[in-house]
Amino acid sequence: MFKLTSLNLNGIRSASSKGLHDWLAAEQPDCICVQELKAQVPDLLGRFEHIAGLHGYFHCAEKKGYSGVGIYTRHPPSDVRQGFGPPEFDAEGRYLELRFDTPTRRLSLISAYFPSGSSGPERQEAKFRFLAAMRPHLQQLRAEREFILCGDINIAHQEKDLKNWRGNQKNSGFLPEERAWMTELLTPCDAGHHLVDVYRQLHPDTTGECYTWWSNRGQAYANNVGWRLDYHLATERIAALARTAAIYKDQKFSDHAPLTVEYDFTL
Repeated sequence: MFKLTSLNLNGIRSASSKGLHDWLAAEQPDCICVQELKAQVPDLLGRFEHIAGLHGYFHCAEKKGYSGVGIYTRHPPSDVRQGFGPPEFDAEGRYLELRFDTPTRRLSLISAYFPSGSSGPERQEAKFRFLAAMRPHLQQLRAEREFILCGDINIAHQEKDLKNWRGNQKNSGFLPEERAWMTELLTPCDAGHHLVDVYRQLHPDTTGECYTWWSNRGQAYANNVGWRLDYHLATERIAALARTAAIYKDQKFSDHAPLTVEYDFTL
C-alpha cells in the first residue's frame, strides 16, 4: 500500500511547533504533500529538509513568508519539476511535481496550492487566471501520464462540502464559476481526460466529517463550521486503487486538517 497525505501547513515553522514531526513519525506515510510553507530555501536548509525519515523537495515563493509547496517522500523521484508555466504563479511557489517513472510506468505526485480570492476582487481575478491556466496543463499531463494532485484547491465543490453553503454562494471558494471549473475537471468526457475526486469516490455522502478547513473567526472549529478545500485529484487508473481516505482531526497543526489516502500500489 502507498500512503499519501496532503496538508496545508499555514507555515512549516508553526506546524512543526504543534507536533507535526511526531505525528508523521507515528503515521509513517510514504509521502506527504504540503502547502503554504511560508518559508524560503535558507529557512528550510538544515532544519526542514528531512522530517520523520522523509526527504523534502520544495518550490518556494519569491516573496518572503508567503505560499510555497513541498513534497516529502521516502522514495527518490526520477525527476523534479517546479512550477507549471505561468510566471505570475510560478513566482508564488504554487506547484511542485515529482515524477516516479520506470520502464513500465509514468507516474507523478503533485503538491499544489491554488490561490485564494477572499482578500478582494484583484486576488479573485488572479485565481480565475490560475484556474484558466491549470486546466489545460492538467489535461495535457493526463494525456501523457498517471498522477495524483494533492493540494489546497481553495474551492468547495458541492453544497455538502461546506457547512453554510447558502450564505457563501457569492463568496470566493464557492462561486458558481469556481464550482463549474471543478465539475468540468471531474466530468467524464469522450476523450477520457477527466480526474477523480478520490475522497468523494470513497465517501460520496459525508458532510460534517468531510471538512478540512475552518476559519479562525468565531467558534468555527469548535462548532465544525468548515469547508472541504483539500483534495486528492487522481487519474482514473490511480483513483481506482484508492482503498481508504481519512481526515485527521485529533490534533491541530494548522487551520487545515491532513487528508490521507491509501492506494493499492507501491512506488
